[in-house]
Amino acid sequence: MSEQIIERMVTVGSASGLHARPAAVFVQRAKSFQSEISLAKNEKSVNGKSLLSVLTLGAEQGDQITLSASGEDAEAAISALAALLEDNLG
Repeated sequence: MSEQIIERMVTVGSASGLHARPAAVFVQRAKSFQSEISLAKNEKSVNGKSLLSVLTLGAEQGDQITLSASGEDAEAAISALAALLEDNLG
């Protein structure tokens, strides 16, 4: 059985984008899922469970990013993490 990859386009809602504290909150939540999580902006894709990787995206408020997950809890991960990204994390 091949694992399905679930993707969703999300607009970053945090006033400071995905920097420092908001990125740390996202990564901490992403690590609570078994699925592989990734974020992509333009042509760059990074591991959503790595703080340094998430910071290198340079995502600002209003940016469109693609959130992807693959694994047994991928749907739950996408739902929770998309809501988190669209919220004001700090």
